[in-house]
Amino acid sequence: MLDHHPLNTAAGIKMPAILYGTAWKKQKTAELVVNAVLHGFTGIDTACQPKHYNEAMVGRALAQLKKQGIKRESLFLQTKFTPLSGQDPNNIPYDKHASIAEQVAQSFQTSKKNLQTEYIDSLILHSPLSPHSELMEAWQAMQTCYTSSNAGQLGISNCYDLDVLKALYQDAQIKPAVIQNRFYKDTGYDIAIRHWCADRGIIYQSFWTLTANPHVLSSKTVVELSVHYKKTAPQIFFRYLTQTGIVPLTGTTRLQHMQEDLSIFEFELTTEELCAMNSLFVTAV
Repeated sequence: MLDHHPLNTAAGIKMPAILYGTAWKKQKTAELVVNAVLHGFTGIDTACQPKHYNEAMVGRALAQLKKQGIKRESLFLQTKFTPLSGQDPNNIPYDKHASIAEQVAQSFQTSKKNLQTEYIDSLILHSPLSPHSELMEAWQAMQTCYTSSNAGQLGISNCYDLDVLKALYQDAQIKPAVIQNRFYKDTGYDIAIRHWCADRGIIYQSFWTLTANPHVLSSKTVVELSVHYKKTAPQIFFRYLTQTGIVPLTGTTRLQHMQEDLSIFEFELTTEELCAMNSLFVTAV
Protein backbone atom coordinates (compact mmCIF):
# COMPACT_ATOMS: atom_id res chain seq x y z
CA MET A 1 0.00 0.00 0.00
CA LEU A 2 1.14 3.55 -0.68
CA ASP A 3 1.70 5.78 2.33
CA HIS A 4 1.10 9.18 0.72
CA HIS A 5 3.55 11.02 2.93
CA PRO A 6 1.79 10.12 6.20
CA LEU A 7 1.71 12.69 8.96
CA ASN A 8 2.60 11.78 12.52
CA THR A 9 -0.16 13.21 14.70
CA ALA A 10 0.30 14.48 18.26
CA ALA A 11 -1.20 11.17 19.43
CA GLY A 12 1.52 9.21 17.64
CA ILE A 13 -0.78 7.98 14.87
CA LYS A 14 0.31 7.86 11.23
CA MET A 15 -2.38 9.64 9.22
CA PRO A 16 -2.40 9.73 5.41
CA ALA A 17 -2.04 13.18 3.87
CA ILE A 18 -5.32 12.72 1.97
CA LEU A 19 -8.44 10.83 3.07
CA TYR A 20 -11.34 9.25 1.21
CA GLY A 21 -14.67 10.57 2.51
CA THR A 22 -17.73 8.30 2.48
CA ALA A 23 -20.60 10.72 3.13
CA TRP A 24 -23.66 10.55 0.87
CA LYS A 25 -22.51 7.39 -0.94
CA LYS A 26 -25.57 5.39 0.23
CA GLN A 27 -25.83 1.97 -1.45
CA LYS A 28 -22.68 2.58 -3.49
CA THR A 29 -20.53 3.02 -0.37
CA ALA A 30 -18.96 -0.45 -0.31
CA GLU A 31 -18.09 -0.47 -4.01
CA LEU A 32 -16.58 3.01 -3.85
CA VAL A 33 -14.50 2.30 -0.74
CA VAL A 34 -13.13 -0.88 -2.33
CA ASN A 35 -12.25 1.07 -5.49
CA ALA A 36 -10.66 3.89 -3.48
CA VAL A 37 -8.42 1.55 -1.51
CA LEU A 38 -7.49 -0.56 -4.53
CA HIS A 39 -6.47 2.66 -6.29
CA GLY A 40 -4.21 3.56 -3.36
CA PHE A 41 -6.17 5.38 -0.65
CA THR A 42 -5.12 4.27 2.81
CA GLY A 43 -7.32 6.60 4.88
CA ILE A 44 -11.12 6.28 5.15
CA ASP A 45 -13.42 8.79 6.86
CA THR A 46 -16.93 7.80 7.94
CA ALA A 47 -19.41 8.40 10.80
CA CYS A 48 -22.03 6.65 12.91
CA GLN A 49 -24.69 8.84 11.33
CA PRO A 50 -27.15 6.90 9.12
CA LYS A 51 -28.57 10.20 7.91
CA HIS A 52 -25.49 10.84 5.76
CA TYR A 53 -23.25 7.75 6.00
CA ASN A 54 -23.62 4.01 5.45
CA GLU A 55 -21.00 2.95 7.96
CA ALA A 56 -21.89 -0.75 7.77
CA MET A 57 -21.11 -0.74 4.06
CA VAL A 58 -17.67 0.69 4.80
CA GLY A 59 -17.20 -2.36 7.03
CA ARG A 60 -18.39 -4.62 4.24
CA ALA A 61 -15.80 -3.04 1.96
CA LEU A 62 -13.06 -3.59 4.52
CA ALA A 63 -14.04 -7.26 4.82
CA GLN A 64 -13.90 -7.62 1.05
CA LEU A 65 -10.51 -5.91 0.91
CA LYS A 66 -9.20 -8.21 3.63
CA LYS A 67 -10.01 -11.17 1.42
CA GLN A 68 -7.91 -9.52 -1.27
CA GLY A 69 -4.93 -9.30 1.06
CA ILE A 70 -5.32 -5.74 2.33
CA LYS A 71 -5.05 -5.93 6.10
CA ARG A 72 -6.93 -3.70 8.50
CA GLU A 73 -3.60 -2.56 9.99
CA SER A 74 -2.57 -1.02 6.68
CA LEU A 75 -5.52 1.38 6.74
CA PHE A 76 -6.32 4.52 8.73
CA LEU A 77 -9.95 4.40 9.81
CA GLN A 78 -11.73 7.48 11.15
CA THR A 79 -15.31 7.63 12.39
CA LYS A 80 -17.44 10.06 14.40
CA PHE A 81 -19.87 10.29 17.26
CA THR A 82 -22.74 12.43 16.01
CA PRO A 83 -24.84 14.16 18.70
CA LEU A 84 -28.64 13.94 18.57
CA SER A 85 -28.91 17.29 16.78
CA GLY A 86 -27.15 15.80 13.75
CA GLN A 87 -29.11 12.54 13.60
CA ASP A 88 -32.23 11.52 11.70
CA PRO A 89 -34.88 11.30 14.48
CA ASN A 90 -36.19 8.12 12.86
CA ASN A 91 -32.81 6.40 12.63
CA ILE A 92 -30.64 7.12 15.67
CA PRO A 93 -27.81 4.60 16.20
CA TYR A 94 -28.01 4.79 20.00
CA ASP A 95 -30.57 5.31 22.77
CA LYS A 96 -31.73 8.92 22.53
CA HIS A 97 -32.91 8.80 26.15
CA ALA A 98 -29.50 7.70 27.46
CA SER A 99 -26.96 10.08 28.97
CA ILE A 100 -24.52 11.75 26.57
CA ALA A 101 -21.73 9.57 27.92
CA GLU A 102 -23.74 6.43 27.27
CA GLN A 103 -24.68 7.65 23.79
CA VAL A 104 -20.99 8.04 22.97
CA ALA A 105 -20.26 4.54 24.29
CA GLN A 106 -23.15 3.00 22.34
CA SER A 107 -22.22 4.86 19.16
CA PHE A 108 -18.61 3.71 19.43
CA GLN A 109 -19.64 0.08 19.90
CA THR A 110 -21.97 0.38 16.90
CA SER A 111 -19.15 1.82 14.80
CA LYS A 112 -16.80 -1.02 15.68
CA LYS A 113 -19.52 -3.54 14.84
CA ASN A 114 -20.38 -1.75 11.59
CA LEU A 115 -16.73 -1.52 10.56
CA GLN A 116 -15.92 -5.07 11.71
CA THR A 117 -12.91 -3.86 13.65
CA GLU A 118 -11.70 -3.95 17.23
CA TYR A 119 -10.20 -0.47 17.12
CA ILE A 120 -10.64 2.91 15.44
CA ASP A 121 -7.59 4.96 14.48
CA SER A 122 -9.33 8.30 14.89
CA LEU A 123 -12.55 9.08 16.80
CA ILE A 124 -14.11 12.46 16.05
CA LEU A 125 -16.82 14.43 17.82
CA HIS A 126 -18.98 15.37 14.83
CA SER A 127 -19.94 18.77 16.25
CA PRO A 128 -19.47 20.61 19.56
CA LEU A 129 -22.21 20.28 22.15
CA SER A 130 -23.46 23.23 24.16
CA PRO A 131 -23.12 24.21 26.93
CA HIS A 132 -19.49 23.42 27.67
CA SER A 133 -20.46 20.91 30.35
CA GLU A 134 -22.20 18.73 27.74
CA LEU A 135 -19.24 19.07 25.40
CA MET A 136 -16.95 17.81 28.14
CA GLU A 137 -19.32 14.97 29.04
CA ALA A 138 -19.08 13.73 25.47
CA TRP A 139 -15.32 14.27 25.37
CA GLN A 140 -14.75 12.43 28.62
CA ALA A 141 -16.67 9.46 27.21
CA MET A 142 -14.47 9.60 24.10
CA GLN A 143 -11.43 9.68 26.38
CA THR A 144 -12.63 6.37 27.82
CA CYS A 145 -12.56 4.94 24.29
CA TYR A 146 -9.00 6.24 23.97
CA THR A 147 -7.72 4.96 27.30
CA SER A 148 -9.18 1.50 26.58
CA SER A 149 -6.86 1.44 23.52
CA ASN A 150 -9.83 1.15 21.17
CA ALA A 151 -9.36 4.65 19.72
CA GLY A 152 -5.92 5.78 18.59
CA GLN A 153 -6.64 9.50 18.77
CA LEU A 154 -9.47 11.97 19.35
CA GLY A 155 -10.64 14.99 17.37
CA ILE A 156 -13.50 17.37 16.74
CA SER A 157 -15.36 18.45 13.61
CA ASN A 158 -17.50 21.44 12.62
CA CYS A 159 -15.90 23.60 15.31
CA TYR A 160 -15.64 27.16 14.00
CA ASP A 161 -15.47 29.02 17.32
CA LEU A 162 -11.90 29.25 18.58
CA ASP A 163 -13.06 29.97 22.13
CA VAL A 164 -15.00 26.68 22.16
CA LEU A 165 -11.91 24.85 20.92
CA LYS A 166 -9.66 26.55 23.47
CA ALA A 167 -12.01 25.62 26.34
CA LEU A 168 -12.11 22.00 25.17
CA TYR A 169 -8.32 21.87 24.86
CA GLN A 170 -7.84 23.36 28.32
CA ASP A 171 -10.21 20.95 30.07
CA ALA A 172 -9.43 17.81 28.08
CA GLN A 173 -7.10 15.24 29.58
CA ILE A 174 -6.58 13.72 26.12
CA LYS A 175 -6.08 16.69 23.82
CA PRO A 176 -7.64 16.75 20.33
CA ALA A 177 -5.15 15.59 17.71
CA VAL A 178 -7.22 16.70 14.70
CA ILE A 179 -9.94 19.16 13.76
CA GLN A 180 -12.06 18.58 10.67
CA ASN A 181 -13.82 21.66 9.27
CA ARG A 182 -15.31 22.91 6.07
CA PHE A 183 -12.57 24.90 4.34
CA TYR A 184 -14.41 27.85 2.88
CA LYS A 185 -14.69 31.60 2.57
CA ASP A 186 -17.59 32.10 5.01
CA THR A 187 -15.35 31.29 7.99
CA GLY A 188 -12.33 33.12 6.62
CA TYR A 189 -10.79 29.70 5.93
CA ASP A 190 -10.36 29.22 9.69
CA ILE A 191 -7.11 31.19 9.61
CA ALA A 192 -7.08 31.92 13.35
CA ILE A 193 -8.12 28.37 14.23
CA ARG A 194 -5.51 26.85 11.91
CA HIS A 195 -2.70 28.98 13.33
CA TRP A 196 -3.73 28.14 16.90
CA CYS A 197 -3.91 24.43 16.05
CA ALA A 198 -0.55 24.46 14.26
CA ASP A 199 1.10 25.89 17.38
CA ARG A 200 -0.23 22.89 19.33
CA GLY A 201 0.36 20.18 16.77
CA ILE A 202 -3.35 19.75 15.99
CA ILE A 203 -3.78 18.69 12.36
CA TYR A 204 -6.45 20.41 10.31
CA GLN A 205 -8.59 18.29 7.96
CA SER A 206 -10.68 20.01 5.30
CA PHE A 207 -13.96 18.78 3.79
CA TRP A 208 -16.14 20.11 0.97
CA THR A 209 -12.88 21.65 -0.18
CA LEU A 210 -13.58 21.67 -3.91
CA THR A 211 -17.33 22.30 -3.99
CA ALA A 212 -17.03 25.29 -1.64
CA ASN A 213 -14.22 26.94 -3.61
CA PRO A 214 -15.03 27.20 -7.32
CA HIS A 215 -13.53 30.71 -7.32
CA VAL A 216 -10.20 29.27 -6.15
CA LEU A 217 -10.20 26.54 -8.79
CA SER A 218 -10.89 29.08 -11.53
CA SER A 219 -8.43 31.68 -10.23
CA LYS A 220 -5.62 32.92 -12.45
CA THR A 221 -3.03 31.53 -10.03
CA VAL A 222 -4.44 28.01 -10.06
CA VAL A 223 -5.09 28.01 -13.80
CA GLU A 224 -1.50 29.07 -14.53
CA LEU A 225 -0.10 26.44 -12.17
CA SER A 226 -2.31 23.82 -13.81
CA VAL A 227 -0.83 24.64 -17.18
CA HIS A 228 2.72 24.72 -15.82
CA TYR A 229 2.53 21.36 -14.05
CA LYS A 230 0.11 19.75 -16.52
CA LYS A 231 -2.23 18.98 -13.64
CA THR A 232 -5.92 19.69 -13.04
CA ALA A 233 -7.06 22.60 -10.88
CA PRO A 234 -8.19 20.25 -8.07
CA GLN A 235 -4.76 18.61 -8.10
CA ILE A 236 -3.08 21.99 -7.68
CA PHE A 237 -5.45 22.93 -4.85
CA PHE A 238 -5.04 19.61 -3.03
CA ARG A 239 -1.25 19.75 -3.39
CA TYR A 240 -1.19 23.24 -1.93
CA LEU A 241 -3.19 22.01 1.06
CA THR A 242 -1.00 18.98 1.71
CA GLN A 243 2.17 21.06 1.47
CA THR A 244 0.79 23.51 4.04
CA GLY A 245 -0.11 20.77 6.52
CA ILE A 246 -3.83 20.46 5.73
CA VAL A 247 -5.29 16.99 5.14
CA PRO A 248 -8.06 17.21 2.52
CA LEU A 249 -10.94 14.78 2.21
CA THR A 250 -12.07 13.78 -1.24
CA GLY A 251 -15.33 12.00 -1.85
CA THR A 252 -15.07 11.55 -5.59
CA THR A 253 -17.02 8.69 -7.15
CA ARG A 254 -15.00 8.67 -10.38
CA LEU A 255 -12.03 6.36 -10.76
CA GLN A 256 -10.14 8.90 -12.86
CA HIS A 257 -10.47 11.51 -10.13
CA MET A 258 -9.33 8.99 -7.51
CA GLN A 259 -6.18 8.42 -9.53
CA GLU A 260 -5.67 12.15 -10.01
CA ASP A 261 -6.16 12.89 -6.31
CA LEU A 262 -3.55 10.31 -5.36
CA SER A 263 -1.03 11.51 -7.94
CA ILE A 264 -0.67 14.95 -6.30
CA PHE A 265 2.40 13.68 -4.48
CA GLU A 266 4.25 13.32 -7.78
CA PHE A 267 5.02 17.04 -7.90
CA GLU A 268 5.75 19.83 -5.45
CA LEU A 269 4.90 23.52 -5.51
CA THR A 270 7.74 25.95 -4.90
CA THR A 271 7.84 28.36 -1.96
CA GLU A 272 6.96 31.21 -4.32
CA GLU A 273 4.00 29.27 -5.71
CA LEU A 274 2.77 28.44 -2.23
CA CYS A 275 2.90 32.16 -1.37
CA ALA A 276 0.89 32.96 -4.48
CA MET A 277 -1.70 30.40 -3.40
CA ASN A 278 -1.72 31.79 0.15
CA SER A 279 -2.77 35.18 -1.16
CA LEU A 280 -5.98 33.64 -2.54
CA PHE A 281 -7.18 32.89 0.96
CA VAL A 282 -5.96 36.05 2.65
CA THR A 283 -7.73 38.31 0.14
CA ALA A 284 -10.84 36.09 0.06
CA VAL A 285 -11.65 36.62 3.74
